[in-house]
Amino acid sequence: MRSRVAGARRRDRRGRGLRGPLTPPQAPVSRTRAERFDDIVRDQVSRLEGRWGRELAQVEFAVEEVPDLEPWFDGVIPLGQTVPGTTGRPVRIVVFRRPVEARTSGDDQLSRLVRDLLVEEIADLLGVTPESVDPSYDTPED
Repeated sequence: MRSRVAGARRRDRRGRGLRGPLTPPQAPVSRTRAERFDDIVRDQVSRLEGRWGRELAQVEFAVEEVPDLEPWFDGVIPLGQTVPGTTGRPVRIVVFRRPVEARTSGDDQLSRLVRDLLVEEIADLLGVTPESVDPSYDTPED
């Protein structure tokens, strides 16, 4: 009988060797759902900043898992929120990942919902209509 040293690497029972990752770490399939969501938000923010860069220069964008429902829960779970700025802190537009993902199926729907959500928050912040922020607002095609 062989003794095994704790932590020692060994071959599998059929002698084929150690298993390695199925895909390289930089491959898109190895990214987590949260990382893919962050990429979608980042892409949409970059697209909108291309047109509204000066107005959004002092706005911070963030992604959080879920909203804090305690202070204002009225039965509706928000998808996003604009947090007013304070002295030393900029205005923050927050997108809540889990509620947004729960309302979509597929990357195309997810991307459109994130786009529309960001457009609505920016329009509200700037005091303009969503259509003036992004003419493709609320359309199924990009």
